[in-house]
Amino acid sequence: METWVLITVAAAFLQNVRSAMQKHLKGVMGTTGATFVRFGFGLPFALFYLFVLWQVVGRPLPVPNGTFFLWAVIGGLAQIAATFLLVHLFSFRNFAVGTAYSRTEPAQAALFGLIFLGERASEGTLVAIAISVVGVMLISVARTTLSPRSLVTSVFSRTAGIGLLSGTFFGLSAVAYRSASLALAPSLPAPDYMMQASFTLGFVILLQTVVMLIWIVAREPGELKLIAAAWKPAVVVGFVGASASFGWFMAMTLQQAAIVKVVAQVEMLFTFASSFFIFREWINRLELLGCLLIVLGVVTLVLI
Repeated sequence: METWVLITVAAAFLQNVRSAMQKHLKGVMGTTGATFVRFGFGLPFALFYLFVLWQVVGRPLPVPNGTFFLWAVIGGLAQIAATFLLVHLFSFRNFAVGTAYSRTEPAQAALFGLIFLGERASEGTLVAIAISVVGVMLISVARTTLSPRSLVTSVFSRTAGIGLLSGTFFGLSAVAYRSASLALAPSLPAPDYMMQASFTLGFVILLQTVVMLIWIVAREPGELKLIAAAWKPAVVVGFVGASASFGWFMAMTLQQAAIVKVVAQVEMLFTFASSFFIFREWINRLELLGCLLIVLGVVTLVLI
């Protein structure tokens, strides 16, 4: 089994742990605070990974260029937006269903490419997109009266909109991070996916921490007390979040982001387990079918 596959599976598991912890934190603080914890408490760990590679292992630091900064900033801001929307979504639906919405990201990327860039979509691509959209609609109406009209209107519901937008930003951030990490390669004696990923992670998470801290101080200063009071679980979120991100960055440096996202669908298995065993949330048949259709659509999209 290739290295990037093992890294991706480990990152998916850690990301599920982080999301579960963030759902818990959402119960004791606002969406902004629960979003900030991922970045602010993950920063020390991200910098520690970089320090170990540089000073302990002895790998040279890359020299960032304009391309790196452009993609790193785009990816960092997009991930803030995606995480905020995902955490906010947990207020409306259960853990597994909320996570499933964000799994539409590759399908959306293909759709946006068709609409805005004029990229030709094959019949298989259109079928994959349709499968994912049907999955989203099923989730949206799973706990209401099922009818043809409710299926059509469900895609325009508030929860569907939040989830789909979250997936859009997650997809954008994944492509941006891969581009930023690859932009560092020319400055190194030889390509070093671990150092490229670690350096990108360190810069991005520092940017995200500063941006969110400025926002909280200016707009929601009360969140700081809530964050401080929950520092113990916040440290856990920071650790697993930074570790998961390090894994994603390494995998996407080694392999195309879209292909990595296919293997990353294993996270849905971890998510269902967390939803049932930790949060005691029951998932009905339509929600389960909708989640499976989303995963099927994404896998079909990338494998065709």
